[in-house]
Amino acid sequence: MTGLATTQEKLPATQSKQTALAGQYLTFTLGGELYALGILSSKEIIDYGNLTEVPMMPVFVRGVINLRGSVVPVVDLLARFGKGSTPVAKRTGIVIVETASETEDGVSQDLGIIVDAVNEVVEIGEQDIEPPPSFGAGIRPDFINGMAKRNGRFVILLNVSKVLSVDEMAALSKVRQDRQALPDTINA
Repeated sequence: MTGLATTQEKLPATQSKQTALAGQYLTFTLGGELYALGILSSKEIIDYGNLTEVPMMPVFVRGVINLRGSVVPVVDLLARFGKGSTPVAKRTGIVIVETASETEDGVSQDLGIIVDAVNEVVEIGEQDIEPPPSFGAGIRPDFINGMAKRNGRFVILLNVSKVLSVDEMAALSKVRQDRQALPDTINA
């Protein structure tokens, strides 16, 4: 009986998280999977193009674009998930997302993410959201807020603050630069 009471006590916390996750999402496909971002973090959708490559960036940063006079880094989500790079096709697009820095200043940063195709904006209710799997999703568990059931398929609800963590991506860029400088130090 004690085990049952413990299970019942855990349900409200899970339900409150599902309630917090309920809302409108922008859905898109990437590598054959269906993903979603909260509509409030999605600013706009643009056609893929006019990308300027930047040297010494992590492999998942494809370059930058000029968006109305602002330099916006563009992240290849498929590469960020460690699954190769997104092939550019007719429906390939860039979703502009607003992210907050995890540092004290909390300054927001616009980032572009490359997707195979943008699908639609959908309303996802708390009854359709399940907790993220602890394994087997093919991407880091902390990148996933939950799994939503929609039209007989699962939609992966992404945790934008983790997937597009400016601070983590900057740290990964520094590690890459340090690794590239290492052979020069050894040969000197």
